[in-house]
Formats: sequence, C-alpha cells, structure tokens
Amino acid sequence: MNAKLTAVTGASGHVGANLVRALLERGRKVRVLVHRDRRALEGLDVEEVEGDILDRGSLKRLFSGVDSVFHLASFTSIADQNPRLLDSTNVQGTQNVVDICRECSVKRLVHFSSVHAFTHEAQNAVTHEGLTLNLNGKSLLYDRSKAEGQRIVEHAAGHGLDTVIVNPTGIIGPNDFRASQMGKAILNIYHFRYPMLVDGGFDWVDVRDVTEGALAAEAAGRSGECYLLSGHWVHLRDLSQRISKLTGKRTPRYAVPLWLAFFGSYFNLFFCTLMGKTANLTPGAIKTLRWSHRISHDKASRELGYQPRSFEETLKDTLHWFRDHGMLEN
Repeated sequence: MNAKLTAVTGASGHVGANLVRALLERGRKVRVLVHRDRRALEGLDVEEVEGDILDRGSLKRLFSGVDSVFHLASFTSIADQNPRLLDSTNVQGTQNVVDICRECSVKRLVHFSSVHAFTHEAQNAVTHEGLTLNLNGKSLLYDRSKAEGQRIVEHAAGHGLDTVIVNPTGIIGPNDFRASQMGKAILNIYHFRYPMLVDGGFDWVDVRDVTEGALAAEAAGRSGECYLLSGHWVHLRDLSQRISKLTGKRTPRYAVPLWLAFFGSYFNLFFCTLMGKTANLTPGAIKTLRWSHRISHDKASRELGYQPRSFEETLKDTLHWFRDHGMLEN
C-alpha cells in the first residue's frame, strides 16, 4: 500500500518542524513548501517545492496528487507594523490555498488559525469556539487577518471543500529553530532582557500537543468545524520563577501594572518604528494579557481526544532544546 501523501505549507516554522516529524514517524510521505529557511527540515526525508503561498503555481506543484494539506504558513505580528504583509499572507495566501485545494481535488484541508481569530473575552469569561470571529475594525490587524483567513476557510467548507480548522494558543516547545514569538519570550526572560515583567500572562500550549491535535483533527474532525487547542494559563511572573528554578539563572521578579505597561508600550513602539526595529512591547502585546484566563479545549478533548501535557514538562523540554542548540547563554 502506498503511503499517504501529505502537503505542508509553513513547514520550516516551529509548528511545521514538529508536524513534519510527526507525519514521517507515522510513515507518511511529505511534500513541503519552502520559501527561504530550511534549517528545520535539514536531514528529513521530504520532497521540497520552492515557492510561497502567494505563488499559485508553486501551490499547484505542492498540492498535485496529495491526499491532505496542512496549511500553517502565516505572518505573525504583535506590532501591526506591516499591514500589507499581514493581509497578503494571512488573507490572500489562505484564499490561494483554498482555491488550489479545489483545483487539485485535495481530500481534506487542515487550516491552522489562532485563538486570536475569536473575539476577546474578559478574564472571568470562557473563550470557546462559539464566539464570533474577530472582524471588528478596531481589532489588531493580526487578529483581524487571522479571522479573515478563518472566514475564507469556513466559507469554502460551506461550498464543498472538506476542511477542518485548529486554533492554538501561545505555542512553545522543542524544534523552535528560528525562535518563534513565544519562544523569544522564554529566551528574553532567561537572558534578563526585560528589566521588569508585565502583570499578566498567556495560555501556553506545547507544540507537540498542537501537532497531535491537528493530526487528530485531520482524522476525526468534523468538516467545517474549528477546535481550540489550548494548554495552561500561566502568569509571566510565575513563568519567570519557573525558568529560574529550572536553570539556576536569575530572572525578572517584578511586574508592572497593565495600565502602566500599556502607556509605555506606545513610546516603545514609536521608537522601535523610528529605528527600524521590531518592537516586542507593543499595545497589541499588552492587550493580549487582558484576555480570558479560561480558554476551553473541551470540544477538542471530547471530539478529538485532545489532552495537553503539564506546563512543567513543556517548559523543561523547551529550555533543554534551546540549551542543546546553543540558544541559552550561561
């Protein structure tokens, strides 16, 4: 029996690196779209197609003859500094993927959206899949772009394309070759690059659990449905203390109130933009710290058997991987 052929966009990113490895471990044949960076794919037995999701010709080469597609490629920004790239990648790129999946008669599309695609709930409310998409004109451009991309996929599902959507939260874990947004947060805390923390936190999820959730969604997810893949909400101060305990390094201990951090983030964004640098402390980043502490994965657990591992295991493995790859200075 021939192995199932699977195509992956965004294969060189953090989730892609883990997903491709999981597919290969299952005996699947994998074809990946490669734009520039190949570090995450070195030594792997995959078929490479050069191009990007804005090039419909490369997508046709990628999807031709495949059984299923995992669409991971996206542009992440907490600064809203590049609206054109957000729109072209997360919206038009997703439309291209949907169109070419139809042309190539792909049997199932698994689309990676984000918790950011949903409207934000107050801290004492529960975030779940029944919330409306975050299409408000006042929303962060990144959030809106992910919501627009998800709407495109949901529309395609309503018109005959077999699709399923997964919505991860803040992803950390091994095989983070380029240091993802959340991976950078771990590294910055370890290296004491933040003089102080912010009085807030994130829902952190292990990249390996996201990968397993996506594979379960491919196998058993209901067409047209979306599934939140969350983990554990942890305060930044608690995260810093755990990093210190695991590594023996001194890390930031104090957190400034959200209102003060929000005020300062505008100045930081202004000066970073002026200097041509990417800002880490932005109004958008501060807003995410105000989100609900309760992001439910009940639907994914019930329908897909999804169960995230402990945060302690995830953090320990993340730090070990960074150390093994020379990304933690002594």
